[in-house]
Amino acid sequence: MPRKSTKTTKTVRHTAPKKAFLFFNCDAEKSQNSMNVLYNQDVYKDTIASRKALWSKVEDEIAAGRVNVAEENLAAAKEAVLKGDPVEAGQFLEYGTILAFACH
Repeated sequence: MPRKSTKTTKTVRHTAPKKAFLFFNCDAEKSQNSMNVLYNQDVYKDTIASRKALWSKVEDEIAAGRVNVAEENLAAAKEAVLKGDPVEAGQFLEYGTILAFACH
């Protein structure tokens, strides 16, 4: 009598890659050459805790004078980082931006 295989097969689910965000100090034009991944080494996952840490980083950069944001845009930038698309916050930042990367 042939033996039945005891191995079970796993179903592979194809899900969208998760996102990670990086904050970069940059020039006013936000040129890629001005964004140094060796200087800005923190990667922020798409979680509530990481988004709070990312906003804390942005606040620290503003407080240090390395990034500028108009007072009227501060709330919109914070909302984008904490609850929306953090990349959109970059439009409110001068000398700083946030980029998204896919995690696999």
